[in-house]
Amino acid sequence: MLPYLAAVLALAAAWAVAPRPADAATFTPPQGCKLEVTVQNRGCSVSQYYRCSADPEGDQRSAIFGQDGLTHLSRIDDETRWIESADPQTGLEDRLVEEAKDHASFTTLLDSGRDDFDFWTVSNTGERLHHVGQDELTGETVTIDGVELEKTRFRLVTRDESGEVLITREGQQFISRTMRRFYGGVEEQSDWTGETRNTNDSPVLFSFPGETGFGETTPQFDCDQLMTSLRLPEGGA
Repeated sequence: MLPYLAAVLALAAAWAVAPRPADAATFTPPQGCKLEVTVQNRGCSVSQYYRCSADPEGDQRSAIFGQDGLTHLSRIDDETRWIESADPQTGLEDRLVEEAKDHASFTTLLDSGRDDFDFWTVSNTGERLHHVGQDELTGETVTIDGVELEKTRFRLVTRDESGEVLITREGQQFISRTMRRFYGGVEEQSDWTGETRNTNDSPVLFSFPGETGFGETTPQFDCDQLMTSLRLPEGGA
């Protein structure tokens, strides 16, 4: 893992060069980094996946854009462990605690069809969160925009330091063996207040270097649907 200061500087650099909707339409990764693929998702988001020469071999970074610009930055390692993430709009950052009962392992998932994990993260505000769950291959293979993906089932429970359940997530995602990463899917999320949300962040379009849409930061799918839900009158269904 990069030293904490270097991680913060890298995240700040990514935000500094990332285009805002008002002044640019394409994403430019930080110096020393190379954009590999742009993915348009359901749920009105578009993801940029890139690698940086200063990171450990196998690490990947992502920048996710919504209608209001950059919403999320993250870095994973070759085993898809969640190394660090940040919300540029709030300044909240989370980092993986290196010691874990059972780190996530992409290799284990591919070899056995299931991977259990049990690890902690710590935020720049000092909050420690405990994440326990599993990923499982369903055996189904799909092709989306020419990219072969496999479906997974997952469940994740996040607790605070006292053991209180904060968030429960479960549903279906996708993986790419060749790109060694997960992509969003259909899931249900509930929190400590009892509120439940159903989302669909499935990939729709993959754009590689030289293809239309590569680096595009404007999401294309389900945005009108989101705006309609935001404009519902109070008490509307």
